[in-house]
Amino acid sequence: MAGRKEIVVIGAGFGGLSAAIRLLLQGHRVTLLEKRDQPGGRGYQYQVNGFKFDGGPTVITAPYMFDDLFAQAGRKREDYFQLLPLDPYYRIFHEDGRHFDYRRDPADILEQVRQWSPGDVAGYERFSKAVRGVFDRFYPMTDQSFQRLPDMLRIMPDMLRMGLFLGMYQYASLFIKDEFLRRIFSFHPLLIGGSPMDTPAIFALISQVEKEWGVHYAVGGTGAIVHALATLFTELGGQLCLSTEVKQIVIKDKRATGVKLGDGTFLPADEVVCNGEIAFAYQHLIAPEHQHPLIRARLNTMGYSSSLMVIYFGTKKRYAHEGKLSHHNIIVADQYQRLLREIFHGRDLPRDLALYLHMPTITDPSIAPPGTESFYVLGLVPNLDARINWAEASQPYRDRIMQFLEDHYLPDLQANIIAEHRIDPLHFRDTLNSHKGAAFAFRPSLMQSAWFRPHNRSDQFANLYFVGAGTHPGAGVPAVFSSGKIVADMIGRG
Repeated sequence: MAGRKEIVVIGAGFGGLSAAIRLLLQGHRVTLLEKRDQPGGRGYQYQVNGFKFDGGPTVITAPYMFDDLFAQAGRKREDYFQLLPLDPYYRIFHEDGRHFDYRRDPADILEQVRQWSPGDVAGYERFSKAVRGVFDRFYPMTDQSFQRLPDMLRIMPDMLRMGLFLGMYQYASLFIKDEFLRRIFSFHPLLIGGSPMDTPAIFALISQVEKEWGVHYAVGGTGAIVHALATLFTELGGQLCLSTEVKQIVIKDKRATGVKLGDGTFLPADEVVCNGEIAFAYQHLIAPEHQHPLIRARLNTMGYSSSLMVIYFGTKKRYAHEGKLSHHNIIVADQYQRLLREIFHGRDLPRDLALYLHMPTITDPSIAPPGTESFYVLGLVPNLDARINWAEASQPYRDRIMQFLEDHYLPDLQANIIAEHRIDPLHFRDTLNSHKGAAFAFRPSLMQSAWFRPHNRSDQFANLYFVGAGTHPGAGVPAVFSSGKIVADMIGRG
């Protein structure tokens, strides 16, 4: 490392926290700036009437990433927060009310495949072997920089040979005949803002990550992880500034010299790491006269992910004992391919619903008042490229989702709600600074992955770096956390 540097990190989401802690461990002085009153970014935790609601990510995989980071700091992760393994990982509902439990034990999954579609047992076994091959070949690269074109060219022959240019759904269909099972074994792109029809099959490695290390829940919610990381950062000597909004990344002679805050204060820096969305940074934080017009144009023309409506609610009635729901539940309509087209390419609200229903009190009653139940339901919707007037549509769409849940999964739901909060695409745009209200930045398509994704180090400013969902390796907690490692490694190399 070439000397101790003054580093400013913009945004205390998982990417910003990951980078900031690692940079402290390298011996740098690090200031972490967060515009909201709590760290977390999309992992912000709301508190309403005694309920704790995780704002965004709830599926925690690859726990070794947290263990390794705390170990590097000479700490034990278990002393900061606890992780509980979940099984099943997900309960996925068929439109007729039956469900498939996506479990840890491969034998359990195989038995369910046999019960659902006996003719698909052999195909599923081949599919599992193929996905394992994808993981073995490509997972080691998820915490490596794809800054140069040769980095991409090295993996292209194997992608072609393994058929990974196909969409996830099409790839699963090579092995599996049953329509519902095809959905089950290709749904993971929905967790990172992509359509299973368009997201390349290299992203099948996400499901293998779950098989390798499990799906976990943090006691106290994902907010407990955020709090632990922020605590570690400050214990190591980092300066965390909340309610502190950055208005400008100051550029001089093609280098970032620091940042200007909302109150006009200038903070000098040798290196700047931005955990804010890249498109927002180029539109609002970097003066146009310093930008190459092609970069701005490319960011405007890239494909953006879906958005979300998320309704957080607590009930005075307990539903866990009824046994219908699990911790993570996925509910999609019968007209699956039409639904995906309407979410990712439509101009209006989808005719059907694509829902993820989170029921954390089935695992951790401590996040809600005694005798109550906590939920959030996430509905996939188009981003703000669609012609939906959310100021008018938000309440009716909320009502539609809640009535659906009451009719099919949670009897007497609306009469039992005692706490509620919701966010929609306008929140992603106005509070989280997400271009077009896209909840996951860019879609994970073939031409928007790895080297084709905006790079971790700016192509224009040598000391400006990006972490988060909009850069390599992409969306999802493990990928965003890896982006922090990639950037810290790049800065550490000098």
